[in-house]
Amino acid sequence: MKAIVKPATRLSGEIQALSSKNYTTRYLLAAALAEGTSTVLYPAHSEDSDAMRRCIRDLGAIVEEDDVRMTITGFGNKPKDVKELDVGNAGAVLRFLMSVAAFCPDVTFINRYPESLGKRPHSDLIATLGQMGVQVDHNGGKLPITIRGGHPVGGKLQVSGKVSSQFLSSLLFTVPLLAEDSEIEVLDDLKSKVIVGQTLEVLEQAGIVVEASDDLMHYRIRGNQRYLPQEYAVQGDYPGSAAILAAAAVTESDVRLLRLPENSRQGERAVVDVLKKMGVPITHKDGIVHVKGNGRLIAGEFDGDAFTDAVLAMVAASVFADGTSRFYNVENLRFKECDRITDFVHELRKAGVKAEEGRSEITIHGSPEGVEGGVEIDAHFDHRVIMALTVVGLRSKQGLTIRDAQHVAKSYPGYFQHLLSLGAEIEFFE
Repeated sequence: MKAIVKPATRLSGEIQALSSKNYTTRYLLAAALAEGTSTVLYPAHSEDSDAMRRCIRDLGAIVEEDDVRMTITGFGNKPKDVKELDVGNAGAVLRFLMSVAAFCPDVTFINRYPESLGKRPHSDLIATLGQMGVQVDHNGGKLPITIRGGHPVGGKLQVSGKVSSQFLSSLLFTVPLLAEDSEIEVLDDLKSKVIVGQTLEVLEQAGIVVEASDDLMHYRIRGNQRYLPQEYAVQGDYPGSAAILAAAAVTESDVRLLRLPENSRQGERAVVDVLKKMGVPITHKDGIVHVKGNGRLIAGEFDGDAFTDAVLAMVAASVFADGTSRFYNVENLRFKECDRITDFVHELRKAGVKAEEGRSEITIHGSPEGVEGGVEIDAHFDHRVIMALTVVGLRSKQGLTIRDAQHVAKSYPGYFQHLLSLGAEIEFFE
């Protein structure tokens, strides 16, 4: 599907933020690892959360749902002996379940997206699974991946956090269920520490005890723990909402987003402060973020590691700022659904944006007068790229045509509908 994003004169209205994808996938997994029945209120409905839902069912969880809740009867540390799992294009779901699959004798994660997830590396987690006595067959660290487990063992484990924090989170979900006590040492570096905080929060809610060092580089986990059946309520999603807030920031607007708690542990909550530093008229009170945009922004420098999944949306906002903006410490963006540095900068340049890339940074020379647009650009099958390019299109002089725009459904199926409800003009063609 192609989306033609036309220049916007004004955005206004009030919308409910979509539910958090990150919390939904973690709650579903915690519920599946419990022995008993849990409830998840307001779960996200996206391709990623649907992938987790599908896979835990295949692994033996009983899942029932209505409009506002899901009930999950879990399998604990005894998943069903399944031969194949299809995670779609969901990297976090794949990585979380690779450790869970260590309880299975022989399961293969298939490769349905060779040009996206199929290119992403998982060698760091594979190496740690080997330390646990699990044999893994793989394609140079990439899909398809076959886990030959059944009896994983704990102990002293090491995992690199340089590429992704998801490898660590995967282990943190599974290691408490092993017979042995374990220690996990994170090597090299740890990207997206704030997201690890979300994992630890969910584990605590599920009754799992993890001793973590202050720098989140060392962990002690007692073995033979059990996940408790719980009721979880999913909060609003900051990563997806960041694109809506960016759209409001770069236009004349009066937009309110609901269900975004001020005390959220989502790192992307930082986008409110980023936009404030850019001079955007924005307030955050009682779970409501309110933007009264005037299209005028100020450039700045930002450490993007704290809000990884919202970096592209903030880069898109900075396209129209007065001055030069720099987003640094974001090398892990290269290992997402696409290379979110090189690929994104390439598409921005097509649209007339003055953009530069470094190994771990993106620099934007702002165009307060807007950019030319009038071109067709490639989304690289990446939902975050689609959302960010849409923001650019709203302030382009001739609009932008985005190819493969349907992939926004990976995290935010209602994204375009929400923009339309606020007054954006977007046309769709197959």
